[in-house]
Amino acid sequence: MRVIEIKAPGGPEALVPGDRPKPKPGPGEVLIQVAAAGVNRPDVMQRKGIYPPPPGASDIPGLELAGTVVERGEGVATPAIGEHVCALVTGGAYAEFCLAPAVQCLPVPTGLTDVEAASLPETYFTVWTNVFDRAALKPGESFLVQGGSSGIGVAAIQLASALGSRVFATAGNAEKCAACERLGAQRGINYKTEDFVAVIKSETAGRGVDVILDMVGGDYLLRETAALAEEGRLVFINTMGGAKTTINLHEVMVKRLTVTGSTLRPRPVAYKGEIARKLQQHVWPLLELGKVKPVIYRTFSFTEAPQAHALMESSEHVGKIVLVA
Repeated sequence: MRVIEIKAPGGPEALVPGDRPKPKPGPGEVLIQVAAAGVNRPDVMQRKGIYPPPPGASDIPGLELAGTVVERGEGVATPAIGEHVCALVTGGAYAEFCLAPAVQCLPVPTGLTDVEAASLPETYFTVWTNVFDRAALKPGESFLVQGGSSGIGVAAIQLASALGSRVFATAGNAEKCAACERLGAQRGINYKTEDFVAVIKSETAGRGVDVILDMVGGDYLLRETAALAEEGRLVFINTMGGAKTTINLHEVMVKRLTVTGSTLRPRPVAYKGEIARKLQQHVWPLLELGKVKPVIYRTFSFTEAPQAHALMESSEHVGKIVLVA
């Protein structure tokens, strides 16, 4: 089968076409003929050599895809052969065929294309497990997402807003802030010209927000604990600004804050299957009703994966970048 592989760590040019044997599904797995694959920050990190795949995972990049089930392994009752699905995988999506645990597959939502469906799994699995499971964001609470114009950001804004939260988002320019507001944020905050702590305090009459989803880390931690309300929850999903920082423990104690975080890729299949079940129950109806929508910034062919990665690293995009077979 045709694949896009990483010959050696490096820049976007490290992504090159190759040929690999077509995989066979094992117990609990399905083989999907890939129609489209989402491009995500972890793909870029893997290409650079700083985020290796977990043991047993494919070294081919790509963590989400949409396509058609063509083979099933032992013990798989659903999805059916011929069914259009999207799936979260630990690697291998930049290929003509990709293996996926059956429990991590979801039907392509009614009315969505394969390109749109391929943009969903990595972002929605991540948002659900961190914002709604770990941070337990509830209707009526307030929520700040850092990097609101990213793939994670546009999903988090829409989902939190659709489920009844008051949403704020940071972004790097006025156009991106406006895009966040069109997606459901009450206020887009330009982190280059505004202090998000001051804006949050102003917008919440000094109270702060209940939940923050952060992919920056570094010196944002001190500012975020200041921006949280009492009983606030801060969830880290990346450390683009640095993994080590300082924390004001007095503020954590006085406000009774929760600071947590998670990674998704190395988690067990059963855990991800449970997230898939929750998404099908709570989120897929919103997608099918159009209350939450995929945001596709640009598509590329698989052979244009280097250009897709260059765009991802430029941070010019709003929403998702998708490779199309």
